[in-house]
Amino acid sequence: MTDIFSTIIGSPIARRVGVPQPTRLRRYEPGMPLCEGPVLVAGGGRFADGLVTWLGELGIRAIRALDPNPSDSGEATRLGAVVLDLSEARDPQDLDALRVVGAPALRSLARNARVVVIGTDPATLGEVSHVATHRALEGAVRSIAKELRHGATANLVLAQQDSSDGVRSAVEFLLSGRSAYVDGQVIRVDDRTGANADAVRPLAGKVAVVTGAARGIGAEIARVMARDGATVVAVDVPAAGDALAAVANEIRGTALQVDVTAADAGRRIVDHAVTRHGSIDVVVHNAGITRDKLLVNMDESRWGSVMAVNLRSILQLNDAILAPGAMPDGGRIVCVASIAGIAGNRGQTNYGASKAGVIGIVDALSTQLAERGITVNAVAPGFIETDMTARIPFATREIGRRMNSLQQGGTPKDVAETIAWLAQPGAAAVTGQVVRVCGQSLLGA
Repeated sequence: MTDIFSTIIGSPIARRVGVPQPTRLRRYEPGMPLCEGPVLVAGGGRFADGLVTWLGELGIRAIRALDPNPSDSGEATRLGAVVLDLSEARDPQDLDALRVVGAPALRSLARNARVVVIGTDPATLGEVSHVATHRALEGAVRSIAKELRHGATANLVLAQQDSSDGVRSAVEFLLSGRSAYVDGQVIRVDDRTGANADAVRPLAGKVAVVTGAARGIGAEIARVMARDGATVVAVDVPAAGDALAAVANEIRGTALQVDVTAADAGRRIVDHAVTRHGSIDVVVHNAGITRDKLLVNMDESRWGSVMAVNLRSILQLNDAILAPGAMPDGGRIVCVASIAGIAGNRGQTNYGASKAGVIGIVDALSTQLAERGITVNAVAPGFIETDMTARIPFATREIGRRMNSLQQGGTPKDVAETIAWLAQPGAAAVTGQVVRVCGQSLLGA
């Protein structure tokens, strides 16, 4: 989505005078390679050898060190990715590997390259020095992400002692084009084992319910879920019936017209999914509205409607979805939060409160459902190019687009790709997480 300002800065004249140009991001399409160029796997942690073997099985060249004399070989290696495994670091001095190994590698990155650092989840460590060392990785990786250019991203995976499956799934996501707009994030993985799935259609055989699916981000979530093999139940209000039917027909799913705030909405969704398709394996709570106003001018209707749609409906729907006979063990619940729920937004006290409440649902429910193997996560979009953001006043819109490390807005597909990964069988080790899809927005944590 472009406007006159974007057109101007992308013009030949602007390029010639050196106006910074946002890099066209490498976004996933079925059949594309995991990453472009060799992957440097370094650091000597407990996951490195397994990752090298796995990359080799995918036909990707993994190297353990940079050529110290690239000019002698006549070829300068441009890295598609760097995976730095520091999971065995035990003292702050071990973090010098970020400088010794990382600095030369960063100079060798190709466009749209990936940097993934692996540490150990501090919550699983006892020694103060160990905890401090791995907590320090968060500040380091987020800072590295702000230094990278040309569409490159940096993210951190924090693992438990025996988290090979979870690490591999997270690294696969972060290396791929699915994570184009995920930058400066921390993903924690536990030691649960994820099931193997088809690389092209990882959701094959799954039934996914997507609320708010008639347009925008919700419609794109439905499309990506269907592309990845899921049978999708697209849910939206009756007023959006025509658009909802068009989406459902496009993806060969089914449409259900229901207001998620209705008392019987959960029962109707469960009855539809179970009767038509046999079960509910994935639920994406995407339905949401905004009714912006400064708090001093906020009326009961604006406050109550946002809370009802964005927050209370999720609680009510979950009561039905988690009842016996609906979602089986091993299911997936993914909520759409927002960076407004993390950093707040002027004029959006109601919206910010509702989205922070969504994060609270993820925190609490992920623990309660752990024994059933049901994961509960959220994505928190930043500035995403939609019809809604196109209506934002010009100056505010352009600032929002560019106040992130990638210097551009994201797309609905970026949000959908992250949700689809969290829904995959292989992501069983990721729960209780909020992944920001914001290009490392300068607003928020």
